[in-house]
Amino acid sequence: MTATVPNITQKLYATRIDLPQEVRSPVINILSQTLATTLDLKTQAKQAHWNVKGLDFLQLHELFDELAGELEAYVDLVAERITALGGTALGTARIAAAASILPEYPLDIADGVAHVTALADRFAAYGQHLRRAIHQTDELGDADTADLYTEISRTIDKRLWFLEAHLTN
Repeated sequence: MTATVPNITQKLYATRIDLPQEVRSPVINILSQTLATTLDLKTQAKQAHWNVKGLDFLQLHELFDELAGELEAYVDLVAERITALGGTALGTARIAAAASILPEYPLDIADGVAHVTALADRFAAYGQHLRRAIHQTDELGDADTADLYTEISRTIDKRLWFLEAHLTN
């Protein structure tokens, strides 16, 4: 699913970071897409956390809450990178919903396996987005943002592995 951050003209604030505006602007746009998607994924993990049922309830309830907590930390990292580069972090729920690359979370599921499957699908899409952003920001000449994406990507791949382990018989 392709989405874009709403077309909001952003004023770039002055910074002494030695990246030119021609680099900072597209990097901020990429980060803004990530911010929206990370916020969305966090709320989808909370949706699963609140609504999971079944024999593995407690284990999955705790796992989904842990995933949401990690994503919240990434929300802050991404938003702070946007502002460090002179941009404005666009982090409202409405912007996240409009700009996320993720599909809407299914609201009619309760079974633990169904929640794990839904989250695994979304973590896989998010991981793909992160790897694309690593390449894009590196190509733009912002190694620090590429490194930030690499850090997030490693954890997301590990968490996807945890989710997929629940789906293996």
